[in-house]
Amino acid sequence: MDNRREIYLDNAATSWPKPETVYQAIDHYNRQIGASPGRGSHSRTIAAGEIVLNTREKLAELFNIKDSSRIVFTENVTMAINIGLKGLLDPGDHVVISSMEHNAVARPLHALQDSGVIELTIIQCAADGSLDPCLVEQAITEKTRLVCLLHASNLTGTIMPIDAIGKIAHEKGVLFMVDAAQTAGVLPLDVQEQRIDILAFTGHKGLLGPQGTGGLYIRPGQEIRPLIEGGTGSLSEQIYQPDFMPDKLESGTPNTPGIAGLGAGVEFIQQTGLERIHSHERELTDMLIEGLRDIDGVIIYGPQDSNRQTAVVSFNIEEMDCGRVSMLLDQKYGILCRSGLHCAPLAHRTMGTLKSGACRISAGFYNTKEEIDQVVRAVYEIACSNE
Repeated sequence: MDNRREIYLDNAATSWPKPETVYQAIDHYNRQIGASPGRGSHSRTIAAGEIVLNTREKLAELFNIKDSSRIVFTENVTMAINIGLKGLLDPGDHVVISSMEHNAVARPLHALQDSGVIELTIIQCAADGSLDPCLVEQAITEKTRLVCLLHASNLTGTIMPIDAIGKIAHEKGVLFMVDAAQTAGVLPLDVQEQRIDILAFTGHKGLLGPQGTGGLYIRPGQEIRPLIEGGTGSLSEQIYQPDFMPDKLESGTPNTPGIAGLGAGVEFIQQTGLERIHSHERELTDMLIEGLRDIDGVIIYGPQDSNRQTAVVSFNIEEMDCGRVSMLLDQKYGILCRSGLHCAPLAHRTMGTLKSGACRISAGFYNTKEEIDQVVRAVYEIACSNE
């Protein structure tokens, strides 16, 4: 095995590499424009504003959002989720989530619960991370304001039945919020068909943009209180925050070079085709699962079926610390993955791995079948050396 070339398999954390056009878009903004959007009327600030608007409209097209002004740019999906939850929920509200949620959802909701603002119900998922929609329906009460659900797990890749749950929430008159951190740019997202009232997404994973980018969609007619107030470049004569979107929730100078890169990432996805991206990642996932299954001592978590999960595969080697496995993959084989709890203790508790953690391999569009073969051989050698 050639140990000199690194194999990047941590795309669930941040996708890498990016399309060349993403690097070019960021560089073009930094070198040729550099101005703040919406802060003045000279030619460069207008050009910067066009970049932000174009990216907003590309995202709206990707998610089937009719009015792109309902998309608010944030620095990441965690910020988007916090804006959505804290700007929506009132004292006495009841919220339903799953036992696979990331800390980006679990922590702000637990903080709201601990301060006496909301009541929280966590629906227990199955051992493979899957969720029965009937359990969500049963958990909804007269006080329920929101069902908040991740689209796919960052630990097991398990894809949640958001279509069915969106329908249930709609019929019950409950708002439906989706954390699309792991699926935006990989799986189809349609806020109209899937009845998504609030959609939180990040730019640096499946959307192939840079870190420091993300966003929040809020359906028309739904009001969200600002998490922060400040300069928006609009209605500057007023001491009050503008009450129209997106300015209402976008204070301060945005990450315009990042948004430029995000727009280029979305354009790459649109030109390449979502189905082509998903099909390639499914093929790699099937190869990885099949290869790991044949190795004695390897325990795989999740559905173990690319039809039911994203390209995220977590595993352990019996009697071996996951951190050591990850370190050996990196230092001996040049394979970069992630070990530990993945900011998802609820999910690890569901899997029974809260104490041990797990190794996570997450392939992306730029990974190859040859690289997956090398990963399987490396895990086999590590498992054999542990006997």
